[in-house]
Amino acid sequence: MALPNLTQEAKKHALAKAQEMRRARSRLREQLKKGSLDFFQVLAAEDEVTARMRVAYLLRSLPRVGKVKAQRIMEEIGIDEKRRVQGLGKRQKEALAARLGGRR
Repeated sequence: MALPNLTQEAKKHALAKAQEMRRARSRLREQLKKGSLDFFQVLAAEDEVTARMRVAYLLRSLPRVGKVKAQRIMEEIGIDEKRRVQGLGKRQKEALAARLGGRR
């Protein structure tokens, strides 16, 4: 698939949007690490920032969950390592909630 030819203005707009998404993901991860934001609220949210995050990246944002533990959780539930939050099914979200000790 060939990439579209963008004008300079379109490129600048795309770069600005990408930077804002990275900042928003960073803020979200920081709030999760501090505990000021609940993981299950994030799963239930339907905003663009959350929806496009990879599940593994989101799990690693939790306190005491690193790369290995996140991978193990995803394998137990049957979530592909490249799956994004928007691609999770209802059962997968429920399994994550049960595995992490939360309520839905």
